[in-house]
Amino acid sequence: MQGWGAVGAVVVAVWVAGHWSVVWPVLVALLAAAVVGGAGWALLRAHRRAVGQDRAWRAQEEAKARELSMAEVDALSWQEFEAYVADLCRRDGCTRVVVSGKSGDLGADVVGYLADGRKLVVQCKKYAPHRSVSSQDMQKFVGTARPEHGADVALFVTTCRTFTKAALGLALRQDIVALHRDLLGSWVRGAHLETLLPLNGSGDGTRGRPSARMPPR
Repeated sequence: MQGWGAVGAVVVAVWVAGHWSVVWPVLVALLAAAVVGGAGWALLRAHRRAVGQDRAWRAQEEAKARELSMAEVDALSWQEFEAYVADLCRRDGCTRVVVSGKSGDLGADVVGYLADGRKLVVQCKKYAPHRSVSSQDMQKFVGTARPEHGADVALFVTTCRTFTKAALGLALRQDIVALHRDLLGSWVRGAHLETLLPLNGSGDGTRGRPSARMPPR
């Protein structure tokens, strides 16, 4: 078999030598295609790697910027925070926005109307980032948002990272929009309120922390 293989190789070599003028352009074309294909694949991999690195960098920078903005929010008093939330509502097209947060407001710190005419009632809780919104806090808002204030959209917004499991469960059952610190950060950074309403508490990755009941304002 080796002898026949050698004979075959000789025959091929003789044929190629006799038809070199036809064969060499084909070989050159194949070699060029291989080089171009290899270069293209290398460029594609480099492009994908660069895109991935750029996305990671942008995500890190946006996170840093959001935290910087939230640091500024943390420096506000609770009265200033309520006024700031009202400004965010106005920025996103809400009308007739009023800051009503005061003793006896029955949970309606900010009241306004969405662009489609629905009445928005907002409860603002400025808590330390590591704390949690308790079930008691949520119960109070549930008891007043619609029965007392006629809210079409009831929004509970806080500077802390979590709602307790009981508080978030109650919010979901009673159609209260729970906006924790991460979602508030997105709102601060320019996300439109209408895009945040359907998220309702999502992205809360620290629910396993022990909850703490907040002292009253």
